[in-house]
Amino acid sequence: MRRTLLSCAVVFVSLILIGLAIAQEAKSPHVMVAAADLKWGPPPPVFEKGATFTVLSGDPGKPGLFVVRLTMPAGYKIAPHWHPTDEHVTVLAGTFALGMGEKFDDASMKELTAGGYALLPAEMRHFAMAKTQAMVQVHGTGPFTLTYVDPADDPSKRAAPTP
Repeated sequence: MRRTLLSCAVVFVSLILIGLAIAQEAKSPHVMVAAADLKWGPPPPVFEKGATFTVLSGDPGKPGLFVVRLTMPAGYKIAPHWHPTDEHVTVLAGTFALGMGEKFDDASMKELTAGGYALLPAEMRHFAMAKTQAMVQVHGTGPFTLTYVDPADDPSKRAAPTP
C-alpha cells in the first residue's frame, strides 16, 4: 500500500513538473531590440506600396500576441477595412488620422500625433491616412487579417500589370 501511494505521488509530482516545463516553454520569448537593429522591409501585400514594415514580436498570421510597426509617407492611405480581432494602434511619430465607417471620409478623421492611441474593436470598419510622414505600432492577437470593405481596394487582389 505504501509503495503504491509512493508510486502515485512520484507520478503525480512528475506530471506537475512536466506540465510546468511545457508551460514555461510555451511562454513568449524575451524580446529586446534597439531601434537601429529592426529589420524593415515591404509591408504584407494587403498594403499599398510605399510603406515599410517590421515585426517586433510574435507572428501576426498565427495565434497569439504580435507587435508590428508600419512607416508611411505623407498622404499614404489605407482604404476602409476591418479585422477579425481588436487592433491597438499607437502613433510613434508624425500625424496619423483614423476614421470610422465604410467610406473614406477625410473630414471625419481624427488626427493623432506621437503618443496618440486608438483601439479599433474587431470587425469595426475603419480607414486611415498618414497626414505627415508617420510611424505607428500595432499590436493585437493573431491571426490578424485585413479585409477591405470594397475588395477592389485590396492591392493583393489586383492583377499585375501586363508588360
